[in-house]
Amino acid sequence: MDIFDIISVEPQLDNTLLLVFENHEKRLFDMTPFLDKKPFTKLKNSPLFMKATIAYGTVVWPGNIDIAPETLWMLSKNVL
Repeated sequence: MDIFDIISVEPQLDNTLLLVFENHEKRLFDMTPFLDKKPFTKLKNSPLFMKATIAYGTVVWPGNIDIAPETLWMLSKNVL
């Protein structure tokens, strides 16, 4: 399986992330199921969620929170 870096992230108010991968595919990832699990509980109902950025090819948040790019790829849906 190829693992593509994320080159763009736009956090959405509905707890989703609009992602662009290095192959230029746009995908939507729903963070909702993750927000009840550590370390993501800090993001739930918090303005911190909207501070998602890109580092090292994946999505990161302040407080040393990140998520694996392969998780983002496998569990996201293609956006046309």
